[in-house]
Amino acid sequence: MGHGDGRGRIVSSDGADDTGTRILHVDMDAFYAAVEVLDDPSLRGLPLIIGAPDGRSVVSSASYEARRYGVHAAMPVSQALRLCPSARIVLPHFHRYQEVSRQVMAIFESFTPLVEPLSVDEAFLDVQGVRRLWGSPARIAQLIRERVQAEVGITCSVGVAATKHVAKMASTIAKPDGMLVVSAADTLEFLAPRPVRAMWGVGPKAAEALEGRGIRTIGDIREAPQEMLDRAVGAALSARLTQLARGEDARLIETERVEKSVGHEETFDQDIIDRVFLRAELLRLADRVAARLRRAGWETGTVAIKIRFDDFRTLSRSQTLPEPTAVGQRIGEAAQALFEQIERRDPVRLVGVRAENLRPAGGGRLGLWDDDEDWRRVEGAVDDAVARFGNSTITRARHVGRGEGRGAARHPKAHGLD
Repeated sequence: MGHGDGRGRIVSSDGADDTGTRILHVDMDAFYAAVEVLDDPSLRGLPLIIGAPDGRSVVSSASYEARRYGVHAAMPVSQALRLCPSARIVLPHFHRYQEVSRQVMAIFESFTPLVEPLSVDEAFLDVQGVRRLWGSPARIAQLIRERVQAEVGITCSVGVAATKHVAKMASTIAKPDGMLVVSAADTLEFLAPRPVRAMWGVGPKAAEALEGRGIRTIGDIREAPQEMLDRAVGAALSARLTQLARGEDARLIETERVEKSVGHEETFDQDIIDRVFLRAELLRLADRVAARLRRAGWETGTVAIKIRFDDFRTLSRSQTLPEPTAVGQRIGEAAQALFEQIERRDPVRLVGVRAENLRPAGGGRLGLWDDDEDWRRVEGAVDDAVARFGNSTITRARHVGRGEGRGAARHPKAHGLD
């Protein structure tokens, strides 16, 4: 979910010039909230917060009515309610969002086979090869918007451009329920006044580093000395930003995306100071991550943890493994070792374990013996039991009686494949 509330929206007029364009970025408008309204029309027009009702949970999404009060994703629900006391809290229904997402993606694929989903609610499309069938890129974008509205019942915004980067920026500016076309010839003029924070891939730290040197717009990036950019954000990112600022983006549509990571997080009902318990929680989450890796046929080369303290300060640590693995015990041990490196002893609100740098299982080198053979056999048996009897049938003895984890929230936030 973006933080935009729809103010400052810019859309193209009918007949806008789409010369030189081929890429569409289609983004559903406040998707989770829109699906809830679709299923319960009495919610239409209300400020909605999608999340758990307890104040310790975080906002998964919000309607535009709530966003105008400053509510945005990942904000604590308690803070969101202070900003918008009249907001209605709605529990998320993730299976329903996936169902609607499949409907939307099927519409995209009915226009072109070159569809790259980015998440449940957005995708890139390359329409260059289907122009004779459907018309110009702007015409195809309009047809998609009409069909999503008519067949699914929700709205979307579309950016039409020559590159992925510009198309994504354009769809954001057009939200909600709009379309913005940027012809190839107009690309540099379109980019110049946009803030550096609007660039795809520029996070808060990079933005602060650039702005601290007076580089506030994409036009400023084009004019800045390369040495200054290198000092601000490093040579690799500065080279990438220089290309994007010039409208250069050679990335093609990836119809088969390689998953980047898989992880699970747990937010506790009460802040936890028991480090023994927290180590056990990291192992439990590692088991869940490993099980999902095995189901998907992946191994991880890097283990990362996230620790959020009672003051909401969040720390992340990661470690590259000697050998890729999908063994929960090995991932858990790495997560626990990372946790021990964190000196802060304040109460903990959230813990998370993530597997990164994924690769197909079985691709590593084979040694004379397998140190994890016993654990592979045990965890394979667990996988078989879960497949036959369900997720709650078997677990480590140390987790018995904890449910989803002692002190854990009733609605833990679980991250899927990104």
